Amino acid sequence: MAGLIVLGVMGGIVVLVLLWAIGAYNGLVQLRNAVKNAWSQIDVQLKRRHDLIPNLVETAKGYMDHERNTLENITKARNLAQNANGVGDQAKAEGQLSQALSSFFVVVENYPDLKANQNFLALQEELTSTENKISFARQAYNDEAMHFNNKIEMFPSSIIAGMFNFDQAEFFEIEDAAERAVPKVSFS
Repeated sequence: MAGLIVLGVMGGIVVLVLLWAIGAYNGLVQLRNAVKNAWSQIDVQLKRRHDLIPNLVETAKGYMDHERNTLENITKARNLAQNANGVGDQAKAEGQLSQALSSFFVVVENYPDLKANQNFLALQEELTSTENKISFARQAYNDEAMHFNNKIEMFPSSIIAGMFNFDQAEFFEIEDAAERAVPKVSFS
């Protein structure tokens, strides 16, 4: 009789451990998928950004004939960003694109006719709106990545994460010091 009780207790413990392992695994899968979903939201906004840039550049070309270098830098940065793979490469390429766009908008200040062009203003407003959406999507992605990484590193789910090779999610970080710098505003 005592052997049956011990066997029952052992079986119960095994079942509880198995249920915990299944729950932990499913929780990690759910978080990994949330990270992937958050990344896809960034990707959607980046595609929108990449689609808007050629229209903006084409609109500006007629006004900015001698600013070809600025326009070419935007095009190059856009192409690099479109071909980037992985979170780190994408973050770096998007930082370069943001810098090129910032330079472009500084140059635009010298062209009052361009600044007054309704098509240009509409494109600029759409791009600004998209930049805001990208910022929110980056923040949401990094929040999901942090939550997932915490779960991977914290005991006891770290045991399941190690057994099933769950890798940490990479954060979408700004690498370029120029992008971190506060923009200079001058009215002179």
